[in-house]
Amino acid sequence: MSDVSLGRLQREVAQLFAIMNTFKRELASIRSPGEPDRFVTMADQLDTIVAATESATNTILQSVEEIAALIAERRDALVTLGSGPWLEQIDQRARAIFEACTFQDITGQRVTKVVNSLKFIDARLNALADLYGREALAAASKAITPVNQVRPAGEVLEGPQLHNKGVSQADIDKMFD
Repeated sequence: MSDVSLGRLQREVAQLFAIMNTFKRELASIRSPGEPDRFVTMADQLDTIVAATESATNTILQSVEEIAALIAERRDALVTLGSGPWLEQIDQRARAIFEACTFQDITGQRVTKVVNSLKFIDARLNALADLYGREALAAASKAITPVNQVRPAGEVLEGPQLHNKGVSQADIDKMFD
């Protein structure tokens, strides 16, 4: 092998080594031992959004149905009093509320697609972490300083908690008793 070929091979191996070290640092920053799995946390947060939106939508729809039932009970008396056009306006607005609440189903479908994508990415990253070795990643994550690991705004705070996670309102109330 000539000196030129050997020098080129050495440069290629050095570049490959540098790329692998960068890969290790990047993967370690995502899969740092002791830190919550960001992809699982994101998926949980999105699932909670879907559940809360569905619950609120169901409450809205149930309330509108109850209002419609109350009006139906008094419809004949109100029509006799000349309130037929007023009742029609209320019916139109109630139908508009029902139509507007279809957003929840579409939103839920879209968020579910995002959650499934996050789970897919998480599975692939776990496979890469297993290939590289969890111990090697643990060592690499210790080399990453907090300055290099900038957390997005709002991620530092603990606010809104997932269902049955964090401190309950009852616990907070006890602190003030």
